[in-house]
Amino acid sequence: MEYIVTTEGLTKTYGGRNAADNINIHIRPGEIYGLIGRNGAGKTTVMRMLSGLSNPSKGTMTLFGKQGSEANAERKKIGVLIENPGIYSNMSAYKNLKIKAIAMGCDTKNGYIENILQLIGLENTGKKPVGSFSLGMRQRLGIGLALIGDPELIILDEPINGLDPQGIVEVRQMLAKLRDENGITVMISSHILDELGKLADSYGIIHEGKQIDEFSTDELHKRCGKYIAVNTDDNNAAVEVLKKAGFKKTEISDDNVIRISERLEDVKLAVKALVASDLVPNHVSVSDISLEDYYLSVTGGDHNG
Repeated sequence: MEYIVTTEGLTKTYGGRNAADNINIHIRPGEIYGLIGRNGAGKTTVMRMLSGLSNPSKGTMTLFGKQGSEANAERKKIGVLIENPGIYSNMSAYKNLKIKAIAMGCDTKNGYIENILQLIGLENTGKKPVGSFSLGMRQRLGIGLALIGDPELIILDEPINGLDPQGIVEVRQMLAKLRDENGITVMISSHILDELGKLADSYGIIHEGKQIDEFSTDELHKRCGKYIAVNTDDNNAAVEVLKKAGFKKTEISDDNVIRISERLEDVKLAVKALVASDLVPNHVSVSDISLEDYYLSVTGGDHNG
């Protein structure tokens, strides 16, 4: 199965306004999919439709290869953390997880709860009440609650929002572990783009309810990574010269600029090869575009979280 989640024209209308309008996303099994957008852009609306907490006004979705009523049955494979997790502050992490497991009919014997506590890094919290946990620990517990029932996909809405730097690192490392060691697919929304860029494998951008882009990490590196930017009067010929000079990762971008994505320290050598072939560069620079820079370039305006 190439994708475990796809949507086509997914739309949600509230009071005559489309909170999510014609959303088409594709999530591969075993990846972390980052959903990017300002507050109010429609990220939570999309996640609520995928998780079954809200019905779409129109459009279709395919979950684990199934559509319609069959797709509804597949939602048992999805764990969800949207908005604040339902946590009993006076109870321990263990008891919170056990209550959720019993409610879902999971067998809590044979170390089931202990295994989840270890996955989320809370195995040493003992009887400590959750009310005394740091925000990062509570967020990890919320993700642990989403893992009850052994889902193949977890949907997490802003799980690092409000965390201190240490908490952000802890949650990021935990999500990477769930993907890499447990094969769990993760859909995560966030407006902390620097952190999302360190974690996600694919991305979708939503702006004012509309999806305006979707791309993989490889495509992101082309758009947002550091590279040598060169422009000449004949870029096609220049690319061939550069490749012969040993710059193999060289291509012409959509804005008709040559991008060299390797050997960034050899700018002079690249220029020398071009000049020797009578292809004097009109422009040469080393560019470093971040995910946030790219996001702002396609949405326009300031990033306001």
